[in-house]
Amino acid sequence: MDYNGAVTPGGPAQVRELDGLTIRKLAVSDMSNNVYLLTCTSSGAQLLIDAADDAARIVELVHEGTGTLDAIATSHQHWDHVRALAEVAEQTGATTYAGRDDAQALPIDPDHVLDHGDSLTFGEITLEVVGVRGHTPGGIALAWTAPDGSTHLFTGDSLFPGGVGATTHYDYQSFDQLIDDVEQRIFGAYDDRTWFYPGHGDDGTLATQRPHLGDWRSRGW
Repeated sequence: MDYNGAVTPGGPAQVRELDGLTIRKLAVSDMSNNVYLLTCTSSGAQLLIDAADDAARIVELVHEGTGTLDAIATSHQHWDHVRALAEVAEQTGATTYAGRDDAQALPIDPDHVLDHGDSLTFGEITLEVVGVRGHTPGGIALAWTAPDGSTHLFTGDSLFPGGVGATTHYDYQSFDQLIDDVEQRIFGAYDDRTWFYPGHGDDGTLATQRPHLGDWRSRGW
C-alpha cells in the first residue's frame, strides 16, 4: 500500500520508507490518536512518538518493526496522548523523553526533559526538538532532515492541516503564543517541502498550509 497518511483506529499501520528511516503510523482509541514508530534502517533502533492508548497494539507495532523499542517521546501532556505511556515504557524498557514544562503532568517522570533547540538521537537518526508552546506549556515537535534535504516534522497537536491546535480548554493555553511559535519556529525554520505528521488525522505539507497563516491569525484559532 502506498503511503498517504490516512489511518483509522482498528486498522493497520501505514508504512513510509525513506532513505535511512522507516515511519509507521497507527491510529488508536475513540479519539483517533496517531502513534508513530520511527525505525533507523541502518541500526534497527526505534523511537515511538506518543504512546496514546492501547498498549498491546503499540507493542505489536514495535514488533512490526525490529521488535525492540529504544525510546518514547511524548509530544505534549494531554491525557489522550499518554494513556499507554507507563505500560509501554514498562514492557519495553524504553528511555522516555518529554518537553520540560509538560514533564510533571505525565503519568510517569520522563528519563530526559527536552527544550527548544535540543536534539534526540536513536541509532543513526537525530531529531531536532522544536518547542511549540500554547496548546500546552511544554509541547514539542520533532524534526528529521532526510538525506535529500527535506524535513519530516512530527507536530503533536500544535499544527494540523487547516490550523493550529485548540487553545480554549485550559487556562494555560494561549492562541497568540501558539500561532507565534508555529509561524516562527516551524514555518520560519523549515521550507515548503516539509511534510508534517500531526497528533490526529491526516498529514500535511508546509507548502499547502503556508498561504493560510494570515487567515488563521485573523480568525483567532
